[in-house]
Amino acid sequence: MDTQGPAGPSAAARRDFYWLRSFVAGGVAGCCAKTTIAPLDRVKILLQAHNQHYKHLGVFSTLCAVPKKEGYLGLYKGNGAMMIRIFPYGAIQFMAFDQYKKLIKKKLGISGHVHNLMAGSMAGTALFSLSNITCFQRMKVQYKRNHSANSLRCITAVICTYPLDMVRARLAFQVKGEHKYTGIIHAFKTIYTKEGGYIGFYRGLMPTVVGMAPYAGFSFFTFSTLKSIGLAQAPSLLGRPSLDNPEVLVLKTHVSLLCGGLAGAIAQTISYPLDVTRRRMQLGSALPDADKCLTMVQTLKYVYRHHGIRRGLYRGLSLNYIRCIPSQAVAFTTYEFMRQLLHLN
Repeated sequence: MDTQGPAGPSAAARRDFYWLRSFVAGGVAGCCAKTTIAPLDRVKILLQAHNQHYKHLGVFSTLCAVPKKEGYLGLYKGNGAMMIRIFPYGAIQFMAFDQYKKLIKKKLGISGHVHNLMAGSMAGTALFSLSNITCFQRMKVQYKRNHSANSLRCITAVICTYPLDMVRARLAFQVKGEHKYTGIIHAFKTIYTKEGGYIGFYRGLMPTVVGMAPYAGFSFFTFSTLKSIGLAQAPSLLGRPSLDNPEVLVLKTHVSLLCGGLAGAIAQTISYPLDVTRRRMQLGSALPDADKCLTMVQTLKYVYRHHGIRRGLYRGLSLNYIRCIPSQAVAFTTYEFMRQLLHLN
């Protein structure tokens, strides 16, 4: 029986591969977003951990100083590890949000802005979990009985790709002429050998887990809220018909970029101190004060006492606005485009 129609694959065929297309859409969106702001990510890591070569400089001074000292490719140090990590990260983040949103509406009867915030927060705890691809379908059938088990499986997130984030931070913190690691593989071997085996790859795990829910929650909540309000109040001005389903309205590209940028700025402001804590813990032996940053609480107290709020817990925040606004804007806009391209509406 022919499953193809004049418009392409049948509805049944599209449903069969929905999760895969959703996964690809999120992964591509994540990679595009991170590639856009890779130089700003490198500078942020250098500033957050007070690298001795750049700690006396500001954001724009560091952006100019890095190419002079290390060449323009120096702005992309650690980006290889980031790309390996970010595809599943972005894929699961967006796919989890869509699935959790449906699940909450169906099982709990909650809809509107509250269910966007709940779905985003739940997606935040699922960001790194490769097992969630099949987890969502099981949750629909066994939600009440397996809720705790599924939550734990979602937290497994970090175990899957967190070491890549650790390695990427170490590579990005290096300065030309003072390389401790020659590449991704060498960094993995060195950390494993000299920092206690597998445990060495999970420094900064706690602030990562604690920070995921509020960051993802407020990010998705803000974007979804702005999108729904905009399309409801000014559909002709802010929206246009979807490419794959004319009956569905989507935001115009420039509006989507603006909403995504605002979502990123709000989410980053709320969770930024935990991001600073995570980076300092990840860098570990690369910092002279590594012994004072062994736990999340210890690191927060140390940074606050020695550097204060503005120059410590929120150091590099201005740069983070510069990087997170285009990053989230590109991420959400790319995802909305990929949804149309892959017939997900």
